[in-house]
Amino acid sequence: AGHAGQTVRVYRWRAWRETLGVHAAPARGLHHASAQGRREYAKDGAMQVGEKNAPCGSLAVDVGNTTTSLGLFAPDAARDAEPVGTFEVTTPERLTADEARLLVERALEVLGRDAHAPVAAAAAMGHVGAILSCVVPSLTEPWTRGLTAACGARPLVVGPGLKTGIRMDYHDPSEVGPDRMADAVAARESLGCPAIAVDLGTTVNMEVVDAHGAFVGGVIAPGLALGVRALAGAAARLPQIELKVPCRVIGKSTREAMLSGVVLGEAIRIDGLVRGIERELGCEAPVVMCGDGAQVIAGLLKHPVTVDPTLTLRGLHLLNLMNARQQKTAPRATKTRR
Repeated sequence: AGHAGQTVRVYRWRAWRETLGVHAAPARGLHHASAQGRREYAKDGAMQVGEKNAPCGSLAVDVGNTTTSLGLFAPDAARDAEPVGTFEVTTPERLTADEARLLVERALEVLGRDAHAPVAAAAAMGHVGAILSCVVPSLTEPWTRGLTAACGARPLVVGPGLKTGIRMDYHDPSEVGPDRMADAVAARESLGCPAIAVDLGTTVNMEVVDAHGAFVGGVIAPGLALGVRALAGAAARLPQIELKVPCRVIGKSTREAMLSGVVLGEAIRIDGLVRGIERELGCEAPVVMCGDGAQVIAGLLKHPVTVDPTLTLRGLHLLNLMNARQQKTAPRATKTRR
């Protein structure tokens, strides 16, 4: 039994051990599984976890129009820390809170396998904090509820009212998507000021931080895959094509011509936009790129670019560090052994 007002979950050692793949005895397993806070084993071999304990680690969730990415961060992760593991799934058109919960629990199970012991223990117990960026309005609520159920605390949701640590020089800051905000925050942290973040996804987003550290706006354009679908859908004789870098600018077939226009055209467009941004800023600015095909597109640019696959997740981690005190523990069902 726990103290008054404190919900206590009782985990059987066997289930917890099998999830982590640990074969040591309970006491020894506990020693290696958590350097954060004490966990006490009952005499019957069960582990009791107080809900008032601080989350051991954090989960960043980036729900995009096409792909959903999850990144698990260690409990003592620094501002510039990389996630200990990432997990990606296709973003569905519809999702229930229960489906989101199952997805989170599965992701934590998988990510915990490759994590260091303290993080693995926290992941196995669902004892992590969470922050959510969702650009699909209809999925925000089920993801919020699913994360609350899986992690035991309501997640931080990136949007109006959340501290960003960055001044907004934008007509209506509430219009800025949460992924764009995360990219801007991470770019400023890793590159300094000024900085340009380029995120390749369903759309190509470019976020601009000026020399004073303010978010001054950006660019939104159709993404590579969207461009291909638009061509094939609007022109009856144009086929769907697989994206790859063409060997020449002048296409010798319809497919080569489309690849030249979409892929090489994208690289030229980004180069031109970067030059235009620098001209308006009045100075050169380092560029960081993330998203689908970032490594390939970066190699086609004339402007030097740093490719950072976890930029958005690290931006969410930074926002989580700034706002972690806002998280509230959610009530969870009490499980006891009689």
